[in-house]
Amino acid sequence: MLRARHCVMILILLLSLPASRADYVCAVYFTGIGCPHCAKTDPVVLGSLPLEYQNLVIIEYEIYQQPENAPLIYAYDSYYGSGLGIPLLIFGEGNYIRGDTPILENVEGVIQGMSENPCPLLSGSVSFEELNLSSLPGKPKIWANGRVLIPINESRESLNEALFSQDVLSSLPRYEVVEPEPVPLSGRYLYFNNAVEVGGWLLEWKEETSEEGTSQQGTERGNQTLTLAKIASLAAVDAVNPCALAVLTLILVSILTYDPKKKKNVLLAGLAFTSSVYVIYLLYGLVIIRFFQLIQFLTSVRLFLYKVLGIAAILLGILQIKDFIWYKPGGLLTEMPMSWRPRVRKLLSGVTSPKGAFLVGAFVTIFLLPCTIGPYVIAGGILSFLKLMETLPWLLFYNLIFVSPMIGITLLVYGGIAKVEDISGWRRKNIQRLHLVAGLIILFLGIGMLFGLI
Repeated sequence: MLRARHCVMILILLLSLPASRADYVCAVYFTGIGCPHCAKTDPVVLGSLPLEYQNLVIIEYEIYQQPENAPLIYAYDSYYGSGLGIPLLIFGEGNYIRGDTPILENVEGVIQGMSENPCPLLSGSVSFEELNLSSLPGKPKIWANGRVLIPINESRESLNEALFSQDVLSSLPRYEVVEPEPVPLSGRYLYFNNAVEVGGWLLEWKEETSEEGTSQQGTERGNQTLTLAKIASLAAVDAVNPCALAVLTLILVSILTYDPKKKKNVLLAGLAFTSSVYVIYLLYGLVIIRFFQLIQFLTSVRLFLYKVLGIAAILLGILQIKDFIWYKPGGLLTEMPMSWRPRVRKLLSGVTSPKGAFLVGAFVTIFLLPCTIGPYVIAGGILSFLKLMETLPWLLFYNLIFVSPMIGITLLVYGGIAKVEDISGWRRKNIQRLHLVAGLIILFLGIGMLFGLI
């Protein structure tokens, strides 16, 4: 009788085992590389939580760098009413958290209050054990148990067991060991020390993932990245702009005409004008970046911002090249409008001192904007992926390149190496070539941005 009772108890335990494994808590997470709010939540949702809660599964959809994922946030909003803002963490119908502060303050309480939670899909909720990972739309990353599955091709197998097996490799029928790749988050990377390619996925794992922060937002394989070369290229286009050089030479001519013996005034006036332009353009840059950061809250606009900036760069490059082939003074977005030039000449002719040059420099930037604003707007859009204070070093660098020809001309004239008339004549003689150089730089930059090459 005792043995029969033991057998019944063992049978009951065996029957209960499958149910005990159905305790996964699954959620869908929408984020975007370059989103400053996501930079606060990504390390928690994708980094620390899957390590702390070993039954947690996060299906990540990155929507800024993966265009095939972008429509899914609209589909989830239609099904779950979750909204379009990111970061967004969806547990199920009526159960979602949107925004960095709400996620950071509430996510652990939500997870701790769940014994299990099926994966919220567009066709309804499905337990993780029954979920076919190969059927997930778009390009999802699957985070669980300190491991991540990253899709590498369209033919993907369902590898649920590989995320939770004690011995990763023993659960895989076939695989190829590869070098681990840093996994990009918004504002940083996660690093793993093991990786295999298996069933259309890159599987990476480490018992304890290590984070390495970076002040730049970026990813690899030719996706959007904030690079020194990109910002320098845009600044170089602005630096060779003929109208900015013309304004400086007019100021130097005015100073020399007023008092040709005081060459020191040439140096001081040139540097004062340049400093004024530098400071005012720095303020313009902060305004441009802040504008782009504000529209980041409109996901439907922000999703396409980088591509729009690429198209704008291509159009600006074409306009510059047009001025090389069919030159006409006062070209749209490439030179100061002709109707403005008499007023600017009159204003500059009254400059007789370094102080006057500084004040005029601050005012005349308004007239320079039509011919210099294009590259600056594109650079501002790229830099808007950073927090506002983090953009300052980049703006300082950009504007240093922008004013470097002004500094060079001032030193050449002050040192007697060149006359203002010679520089003015050289500018007029080579104005079409300057447009060509600027056009080619920004055209290739725009093509790279549009097609994801840079």
